[in-house]
Order: sequence, then structure tokens, then C-alpha cells
Amino acid sequence: MARRGLLIILSSPSGAGKSTLAKRLMVWDETLRFSVSSTTRAPREGEVDGKDYFFVTVEDFQRQVADQGMLEHARVFENYYGSPIAPVQTAVEAGRDVLFDIDWQGAQQISNSVMRDNVLSIFILPPSIPELRRRLEGRGQDSAEVIEKRMQKSWDEISHWDGYDYVLVNDDLDATEEKLKTIISAERMRRAQQPDLLTTVRRLQDEFEDRA
Repeated sequence: MARRGLLIILSSPSGAGKSTLAKRLMVWDETLRFSVSSTTRAPREGEVDGKDYFFVTVEDFQRQVADQGMLEHARVFENYYGSPIAPVQTAVEAGRDVLFDIDWQGAQQISNSVMRDNVLSIFILPPSIPELRRRLEGRGQDSAEVIEKRMQKSWDEISHWDGYDYVLVNDDLDATEEKLKTIISAERMRRAQQPDLLTTVRRLQDEFEDRA
């Protein structure tokens, strides 16, 4: 029986494990696809248009927003970023799930969009603030100044935990991965995700009445 796809939103403060978990989910289910965002910034070396981002002009981006062609969008410093709605709608109608690695503001916009009935939102919490700092420092990617900025931002992000369908504490990566798989598997079977269910029930009713 056919099903509609899900818009699976993963959010967390930086360092809580969201990106690692998203990659693991895509290994678990190869049909999962990341939503490709549009941006007005210039491509970086090695980035491919349509794969990493849709690179568009400011005028094209603003036109899409005006035409309600974005599920969510934001301005970050001097550039715009957003999630085009058309490819997501195509995927959902084909029964494919789309994964979003976004912050609470983007999650809120998508949860209030025309596709809100297909949204599954999950927030990932760190087990503690000292552990969050340890993970950020352990990456070896950021300066002390950048790490401090990420830490300062983390509380604002954590304060929006109650706007999500599910909240998981990532104190064990493998265990959290299994919980995510369980949640997604169950949500795929929601009644609202099964458009052919009513037809099946009516057929069963007719077969039952034919027995009389």
C-alpha cells in the first residue's frame, strides 16, 4: 500500500550529534534524501549546483519567497538560504522521505507550512553542557572564539526543545540512532501517511457485506 513521504526535521545545538545521526540514517535507508537548499552565496570550491545547493540570484530567491515557493527561508549575514517546496512536494507524493538538518526557526516555518501534516520533527539534546563543549573542542575544527560563540548560541537553541514532536538525549550515539529508526518507522505508518487506507477499509467492508 502506497504511503506519503515524511519531512523529517532534525535540530540540535552544534555538537549534539545531529549531523552524524543524519548520516547514519541515510546509510540505514538509502531512499532518504537531504533537502537541497537554495542560497544566494557564491559556490565554494568543489560544490555542485543542484547537489550541494541550488545557487540562485537574490532576485530569483526573493521571487520564490514572494510566490510561496519556499518551505522556510532566512538571511544569514549577507546571504539568503531556503528550502524550495517543489522538489519536496514531488518526493512526498512519491512516498519518499526528505531529511532536513535545520535550526528551530526553520523547523517552525516548515511546521506551520502547507506541508505541516507530513512533518516529523525531532530535537537532539546533549547529555550535559560540559559534554557539549568537549565534543566541540574534540572536533578540532574551530577556534576557541568560534567554540565560545557556539556555546553561547546553544542555550537559545535548547530553549525551543518543546516545539518538536520528539526530543532525544544523545548520551549514546548507537542507542540514539536506534531510537530514531524506531520513531521514523512508526511515523511512516501513521494513518495520515497512508492515502490508500480508506479504500482498503471500504473494500473490506464490502467483502464483509457480501458474506451476508
